[in-house]
Amino acid sequence: MTSTTPTASALSTTATTSTTSVASWDDLVAAALLGTERRTPPVAPRPGQDAPSALLDAAALSTVRRRAGLRPAPARPLPGRAPEDPRPALPTAARSRLALLLADRSAPGRGGPRSAPDLAELLPQWLALANHHGYRVPDALLPALLDAARARTDLRPEALTLGGPRALWLARLNPDWKFALRGAAGRAPTPLPEPSDVAAAPDDEQRLWEEGLFAERVSLLASARHRDPAAGLALLSGTWSTERAEDRLMFLDSLRDDLSPSDEPFLEQALSDRSRNVRATAAELLSALPGSALAARMAERSRGCVALTTDEPTAGERIAVRPPDECDSGMQRDGIVAKSPSGRGKRSWWLGQLVEATPLDRWSEWFGGRTPAEIVALPVTDGWQADLHAAWCRAAVRQHSAEWCRALLGTPAVAPVTAGEAAPAAWRDPAKLLSALPARERAEWVAEFIASHGLSDAFRLLGVCTVPWAEPLGHAVVDALDIARDAGSYPWSFSGVMGLAERCLDPSQADRLEVLTAIPDETEGAAPGAGGYWAEAFQRLVGTLRLRAAMQAELAPA
Repeated sequence: MTSTTPTASALSTTATTSTTSVASWDDLVAAALLGTERRTPPVAPRPGQDAPSALLDAAALSTVRRRAGLRPAPARPLPGRAPEDPRPALPTAARSRLALLLADRSAPGRGGPRSAPDLAELLPQWLALANHHGYRVPDALLPALLDAARARTDLRPEALTLGGPRALWLARLNPDWKFALRGAAGRAPTPLPEPSDVAAAPDDEQRLWEEGLFAERVSLLASARHRDPAAGLALLSGTWSTERAEDRLMFLDSLRDDLSPSDEPFLEQALSDRSRNVRATAAELLSALPGSALAARMAERSRGCVALTTDEPTAGERIAVRPPDECDSGMQRDGIVAKSPSGRGKRSWWLGQLVEATPLDRWSEWFGGRTPAEIVALPVTDGWQADLHAAWCRAAVRQHSAEWCRALLGTPAVAPVTAGEAAPAAWRDPAKLLSALPARERAEWVAEFIASHGLSDAFRLLGVCTVPWAEPLGHAVVDALDIARDAGSYPWSFSGVMGLAERCLDPSQADRLEVLTAIPDETEGAAPGAGGYWAEAFQRLVGTLRLRAAMQAELAPA
């Protein structure tokens, strides 16, 4: 049987007779882009044919010729088998819930009534709860989960943890998900896909450290440090001198979680690093080790700047401050930044850095055994109180000293609320100081703060409290919202607190809030439409709390 399909040579012959063989593909494309009126096509039209048609015919023939002349390329090797994930599968109801949350995330608009729960805002909490129970994501939902994490950076740590080793395996096959390969530094390490068991094979672990992707190396370092801090540090030390400055900074920062006195020699060497950021991070880590040589050097410098003195006329004891006159090379090697920020005096800038790097227990030793509360209560001479106390605040947070944080916070009823107020203690940052306190004490302090100051100044404080909010914090927030509602306050100013309450209130509060979902009578002077807004806001809050309760029940192990 004779085939009627034209061969490549026949097409080439046709192209030659129509003079298209002399026209290159680039010439054809250029003429098409500019238009035949602006550039004469490099082909001769047939009788009765216009120039655009001739150009398109020539392009079609050239395309067929180019395709026919292609040689088959060798097939790419198939990807390796996906690693096993031994974690338990999600319960059926929880799997359906995750599919719904991911589908709602990709919807073109929120839609629905304003009183309906915002499913997109529940996704982070669902992921955290699923990881708490140790589940793995269903394989069929892994692409949608990676897409969600690609769109929202706040989802990535929990999403990649839930995705486990298969998320990294899949990310290697799709450049849209490459964030997963470089974003493992800020999350708990998960088993790496290649090799499947690096902990059991030291040679494979060393090979992965030397040849792996950066995210794999960070995850490997964190895992090794958690398993054996000395072995992890040896891994890093072996290649430290050949790493890029930005990589050295990330690796150094990963030492925070398992920091110990045995890390001091390595960190002391890092104080001489070529990168200023690496030197500063090394100094910060050393100052978090109260027994380090750097902490001792900083303490000695601070002791020369801050001392207890007696005011002769009143026989009262005060703290006298004399900041350093210069920032010498030794101070700079120990992490003191010589150049002060704009608007800040150099000497006060140096003083603050010295004091925040000084072990806090030295102050009790130097000040006659006084407690932190007694030291904070001492007057400070010559207007240096704000600088000194601000440095103590930073030291208390860095050194995780609950006793000093408690002393610097003071009583919630008189605590400073904003950084711009003129009160003597306005430089304090209650939110950071609260982070060093136990969760229960944190909640009680913020509850008392809300009772004294209301919700307007409590937003940042609520953000550092453990979820779900422990009592009496939940009751304090609900009571304050109820008071604002009854007073006819401008409702939109509380939308941020309402959003936090949806995510952080204990779901058991839903029944108590049911009575607030009714539209109240508008009082004289109330904001127009406030009653309807408050009713919708509380309806959404109640609905969200009940949905969170359902999510918790679905994820609970059988």
